[in-house]
Amino acid sequence: MPEAAPPTNTPGADATLYLHPQTLSRLGTMELRAKHIVEGVMSGMHRSPFQGFSVEFAQHRQYVPGDDIRHLDWKVYARSDKLHLKQHQQETNLDVMVLVDASGSMNFGSRTFADASGVGRAVSPDGRSNWTKFDHATALAAAMSYMSLRQGDRAGLTVFADRLYAMVKRSSAQQQWRQIVGALSTHPVDQPTDFARVTDQVLAKLTNRCLLVIISDFYVDPEEVRTALARARHKRHDAILFQIVDEQERTFDLRETAPFVGLEGEPRLRLDPRSIRKAYLEAFESHCAKIKKVARSFGFDYQLVSTHDWLGPPLAAYIAQRNAQIKKSKMG
Repeated sequence: MPEAAPPTNTPGADATLYLHPQTLSRLGTMELRAKHIVEGVMSGMHRSPFQGFSVEFAQHRQYVPGDDIRHLDWKVYARSDKLHLKQHQQETNLDVMVLVDASGSMNFGSRTFADASGVGRAVSPDGRSNWTKFDHATALAAAMSYMSLRQGDRAGLTVFADRLYAMVKRSSAQQQWRQIVGALSTHPVDQPTDFARVTDQVLAKLTNRCLLVIISDFYVDPEEVRTALARARHKRHDAILFQIVDEQERTFDLRETAPFVGLEGEPRLRLDPRSIRKAYLEAFESHCAKIKKVARSFGFDYQLVSTHDWLGPPLAAYIAQRNAQIKKSKMG
């Protein structure tokens, strides 16, 4: 399998371009927990499938000669006159791999950069005045990575389209977030998304179970997404799908006849948007619903994200809701 090509980075990548300080303040103290029991690499916050003698009680088992008597449950012995050991769930760290779509369609944006970035800049470092879906995806990826690293987890990053364009190996090292931000300065390419191929390449590099955070507009065949997620589920990974859409795509509030240019090699078309708006909206909503249904069918989370919404409040609310659901499932 070919290695990922090195990213085309903006010199001196500024982390504030991707994550507003207000977003950090909202998300920095929150826990990002795995919904499923995950394998880890060190003692930490997340539950492991391996039973050891750690923090959370799991079950008893009968004592056999050679077992460490420090873990004997003397209360059980007093009741039953039999020796049993207390076994616990081992608490482990979570590996988070963030996948960011950099295909041509992610280069669309109708919001101004000054309005969206929140850092007082009128244009991006490469001179763009519009805030694209890829800009929003990088902000979201930086936020998820920041939260993961803040709580001691290992985080990694993949930027993809028809293949892998940048990859940062999972780590919890002090400089990891800055490396991730540097890789996020990769520019979108004018290629379509080969979701199945990219997923296979990423899964081949993951030797333990992870939380996959997939950030894309998912303008691909839902069956291709189903196939990719089935492979992730087969390898017992957890996943969150964030579907990034621009508000103009969501509302199609256009009134003048104009040429429509495809961002992934499609031909130019001159259309009256008013004549196709109803059919377009039906198709758009149907597609989003299918992506959501596919994700939920595997027990994965799905969230639609608009580039015209501030990142901090909705993401904080979503993570809080996810953590509450995980806590409820553990208790119930």
